[in-house]
Amino acid sequence: MAARLAGTRPLTVWNRTRSRAEEFARVHGARSAATPAEAASGADVVLTCLPTSREVEALLDGGDGLLAGLAPGALLLDCTSGDPATSRRIAGRLAGQGIAFADAPVSGGTNGAEAGTLTIMVGADGATFARARPVLETMGSRIVHVGPVGAGHALKAVNNALLAVNILAVGEGLAALVKAGVSARTALDVLNVSSGRSFVSETLVPERVLTGAWPRTFRLALLEKDVGIARQLLRDTGVEGPVLDLAGELFRRARAALCESADHLEAIRLIESRSGVEIRG
Repeated sequence: MAARLAGTRPLTVWNRTRSRAEEFARVHGARSAATPAEAASGADVVLTCLPTSREVEALLDGGDGLLAGLAPGALLLDCTSGDPATSRRIAGRLAGQGIAFADAPVSGGTNGAEAGTLTIMVGADGATFARARPVLETMGSRIVHVGPVGAGHALKAVNNALLAVNILAVGEGLAALVKAGVSARTALDVLNVSSGRSFVSETLVPERVLTGAWPRTFRLALLEKDVGIARQLLRDTGVEGPVLDLAGELFRRARAALCESADHLEAIRLIESRSGVEIRG
């Protein structure tokens, strides 16, 4: 995402691992900052992308924090897969200093980020969205204003919760079919031209599970976090969520059973282990 930005405008980068920011700056012709305040100083638009909203909020404070560098009239775009309540709290703090805010989480994975084809769901008022759009179009091909501040994070959490449910359902179904004598490849050939198909069955399982490749592109721990945000959204809106509650519990168990760096698709490895079968083809 930052590489896409570097190709279109002057860019200053900061990372908690300073060597990574310095290497990125060297490769992409950007400037590396020593602190968040330095990175934000003089910038019209600042983008953040961290594992959680709590970390974004913590980045605001202190002499080296973002608030020390952000000037009135600046815009903070948060691309974190965060939680709506924290985003609204951040927006309120920034508004008091004349700084605009939008939550702008993304979907499309590392391939979409590299190609600039991400889907970006934006929570903001209309004027802020109009201002943010040209910057976001550098990174994404579908920029959608989904509602007020917090709406982007709400939608991203629900999207990822649906991903989690699909991973579990496809994994369990294929494990049973293989044990019943149906090859995983044949099962997917049929499922993927039928009503049960999904991104998980069409793309993720064929590329990662059937091959046994298991690349690590999105941590299971982060998906569990996103399911938790979606579950909280359901509670806050008075919607019962037995399916997402169960998915959250199953991903909690998977996270405990696997290493902290495990990929989200590795939840299927746990299904394989407990079913006594491998899903390959």
